[in-house]
Amino acid sequence: MHFDDRLATVLRHRAAGERAARTQFRQLLDLLGSQRGGRDQSLLAAAWLRLAALSETIPAADRAAMINDPGLRFRNPELAAHLAEDEPEVAAAALARANLTEDDWEALIPRLPVRARGFLRLRKDLEPSTNAILAKLGILDRGLPQPETQETEVQELETQEPDTPVTAAPAGVPDQTADPEPALPAVELPENDNPPIAARDNDTIGAIVERIEKFRKARSNQPLETTDPRLPLGEIANDDGKPAITGFSFTCDPAGRVDWADANIAPSIIGTRLNTGPMQMAIRFRQPIRKEPMQFVGAPAITGAWIVDALPRFAQPEGHFRGYAGRFYRAAETADLSDIDEVSSEADRLRQLLHELRTPVNAIQGFSEVIQQQLFGPTPHEYRALAAGIAGDSARMLAGFDELDRLARLETGALDVEVGRCDFAAIISGQIEQLQNVLKAKTAEFALRIIDTSDVTLAQSEAEALAWRLLATLASSVGAGEHIHVELAENAGALRLCCELPASLSGKPDIFATTMKPSSGALSAGMFGAGFALRLARAEARSAGGDLVRVDDWLLLSLPLLTVSGSAPSPKQLNGAVG
Repeated sequence: MHFDDRLATVLRHRAAGERAARTQFRQLLDLLGSQRGGRDQSLLAAAWLRLAALSETIPAADRAAMINDPGLRFRNPELAAHLAEDEPEVAAAALARANLTEDDWEALIPRLPVRARGFLRLRKDLEPSTNAILAKLGILDRGLPQPETQETEVQELETQEPDTPVTAAPAGVPDQTADPEPALPAVELPENDNPPIAARDNDTIGAIVERIEKFRKARSNQPLETTDPRLPLGEIANDDGKPAITGFSFTCDPAGRVDWADANIAPSIIGTRLNTGPMQMAIRFRQPIRKEPMQFVGAPAITGAWIVDALPRFAQPEGHFRGYAGRFYRAAETADLSDIDEVSSEADRLRQLLHELRTPVNAIQGFSEVIQQQLFGPTPHEYRALAAGIAGDSARMLAGFDELDRLARLETGALDVEVGRCDFAAIISGQIEQLQNVLKAKTAEFALRIIDTSDVTLAQSEAEALAWRLLATLASSVGAGEHIHVELAENAGALRLCCELPASLSGKPDIFATTMKPSSGALSAGMFGAGFALRLARAEARSAGGDLVRVDDWLLLSLPLLTVSGSAPSPKQLNGAVG
């Protein structure tokens, strides 16, 4: 068994200086914030006392900055309760940074000081049940109420009875409600600097009357119902003549509920939940939402089919998830999308999935290498062997993910192979010579014939990867005693590699869709089989300006040649070479 003695180690050292005190305070924050019981109670008590003692020597602003550190682990409600008793900036940082469960919040909130509960209203990621507890305790809003508008004040004054004075004027002050139109009489101030109360009341009444008069004049000059002038530019209009809403911006909270939208659509959309269908998984994993269809039923302005694009928002610097910001478009605007756009959307989803898969596989590979290399101490040889096997499997999985990502990006045009200049004939000759040694065990071979060739417009590394992908796939499918003819020559302005298909592939109706895998581990066509490897090679060839096609029992790879001057050919030349 392994015992965690980190807390005892930290407490064993005395913080003699200011720098040591800050370091120990940060260490205690991390250790106390990550543990939830299970330690020696006397040790915990000593840790709380040391934390309180250090708080007296470190300024509140510095402690708040340490609490806001994104690397701090803060999952202990006891630490949140402890820090909530400190200065306002420290309490606010702790309650904003704490990453607690719903049950933890429900148990913690009643224990918090009254002044500290209000800080929780700054968070938007609390569960509805937690917000309900805050509401029961009187924590209802995060800000001050909106001030009454000028129009509201005027309406209140105008609804009063005609014979009711606006305010009770002191004796000796003329009645201002009898006829509000005449100007107020001037009030002479005495020699001292402080005017009498009657004069100050007159000033207040005069200001109100002046505001009423301005409002009446402004309203009398406007029609009862105004509309913005518009030119007849072919806008789509509803039955009532108003332009139809074809798009609007919005934001939503972490639960996927719309909390803001453009003013012209806000009353119809705010409160709508987006976490339905495919978007539910995207919101759960904080992934971008791309061209997702959504159907609304309700007010005429919003009813119908929509397309939504949105990106996740994260607070700085703590990194809390704050929801999404994006835009809705009418489905009619995107109804004419081409098949390429649909493929691109599917490729984006695939790449997002691969990004999510790489994270745990990378972690598994890293931990297995730590065990295999005994970085944390001696490890039995049996465990090291298992760890080495896991590391190898993880590496193969990551290589497969890279191939999937590369194919998706090539087929959607998001990635182009690197252009350059290389001798493709030399590459083919060298790789076939290497493969011959492997094929001898099967009494099989490649029969290569090269006619005078020129350089191609492809970088050396790209050409080597393409050639090996193609030749290794064929070699892994060769049967015993087979002789595969390979010919490399110029044809119609392009360099063409013609490879005879092995019997195991020639019988397949679509070699680019076959899932056949090699029978032995000496050569591998890749994690996903021969069909996928050939499809990836075809995508690479097309990106380079060539192609990979099947003609009867032959596989033909064509690549564009360099021009006579040695420069890269134009797209027109490439198209002519391929055709």
